[in-house]
Amino acid sequence: MRDSIMFQEDAYVVLEPNQPEQLLTPDELVEKLKAILSQRQDDLPRDLQKFTSVEEQAKYLMETSCELDVGPGNYLQWYVVRLEK
Repeated sequence: MRDSIMFQEDAYVVLEPNQPEQLLTPDELVEKLKAILSQRQDDLPRDLQKFTSVEEQAKYLMETSCELDVGPGNYLQWYVVRLEK
């Protein structure tokens, strides 16, 4: 039997080059991803091209990946963290 707590996320640790790590809520991470994706609509990863809205793209990316290449030598990584046991 699966434990439903394994599928709960409290926050995300977000890593970017030359930046301190950030702790974001799921909504904040979606907004950050939307901002990046909205500027890259002509150069989306293949799995995101099937979605018609930036909101859908960002949510799908957040739930199925943990990294986005945002240009030469740049990336965005995120990891789910639970804040309580």
